[in-house]
Amino acid sequence: MPLTVAVSQSRTLATLSKTLAALECTTIIAARQNVHLLLFPEAYLGGYPRTCSFGAAVGSRLPIGRDQFLEYFKAAVDLGDTPVGAGEDWVQRRLEVAAGKSHRGDGTREFLERVSAETGVFIVTGLVERAGGSLYCSVVYVDPIRGILGKRRKVMPTGAERMIWAQGSPSSLRAVTTTLNGVSLTLGSAICWENYMPLLRQSLYSQNVNIYLAPTADARDTWLPLMRTVGAEGRCFVLSANQCVRRSELPEWITGEDQPQSSDSDYVCRGGSCIISPLGEVLTEPIWEVCTDDAAELGKEDAGLAITHINLDDCERGRLDMDVAGSYSRNDAFKLSVEGLDLAPPPL
Repeated sequence: MPLTVAVSQSRTLATLSKTLAALECTTIIAARQNVHLLLFPEAYLGGYPRTCSFGAAVGSRLPIGRDQFLEYFKAAVDLGDTPVGAGEDWVQRRLEVAAGKSHRGDGTREFLERVSAETGVFIVTGLVERAGGSLYCSVVYVDPIRGILGKRRKVMPTGAERMIWAQGSPSSLRAVTTTLNGVSLTLGSAICWENYMPLLRQSLYSQNVNIYLAPTADARDTWLPLMRTVGAEGRCFVLSANQCVRRSELPEWITGEDQPQSSDSDYVCRGGSCIISPLGEVLTEPIWEVCTDDAAELGKEDAGLAITHINLDDCERGRLDMDVAGSYSRNDAFKLSVEGLDLAPPPL
């Protein structure tokens, strides 16, 4: 039975509440097109602070950078998790709730669960999560019936990201399972340049992931070939979502009041969101310089959305000649272990 999946090329708006409202609007539009699963970009909630130096150089930090980090910290999402990551205790809401409150965190979790339940769309979104005094680049899986099934944190921030994001636990790489439109599926995610980590990819393949989610901030020409490699290598469908952002759309705390107004065509990220088949074929060509937030201006409700129908049987068809975690793995010769992570496929 086919599934309809989509990636949303959306940008972070000025406030969390505006971004959440935009996420809801996009999900409603996707639901009208019978989408079962929808992926939003890396750091969509909370924002990807592109071009910001946070006033830092080797051996030096400027006060303005600390002020910028404060702005960024306050814009992040509080999901009510712990700095270490409470895993299933957080998912199952077994953590202590403060007196007089009905839930932990800032309500974002409950908002996402409501939108998913009301639309019937399985939502996967990147976000910047604050826990204690640290920020984490995370992904949450939101099921329309069961609510949040899991959350993972980026284990290896790239370059200057390491200054602002803490490292997540590899145990959070555990795949999740659900049933959509009568189809049982296994989902896992690798965030941005984690996809360049061969052993991390293998940890997802080992769990028999058939929908591989790759929210990203990378709009380079090298990204599409990587996504095609992942699809062909893992014999899985690959969904990748990126933001599309003009310099004039960056937060004022990044650009500063004295910066000259940029032209609308001055992109700091052009997008490139796409969907790939288990044989590495491009099912939806990368979207460039279009954002879901441009829909009204373009007069096209589904602008910035890439939607396609998939059949998960294609994953097994592809494993006739290659299964890198099974028949093709030479597991008598090569071994992989990940601290705190069960690599066995989760039960469906």
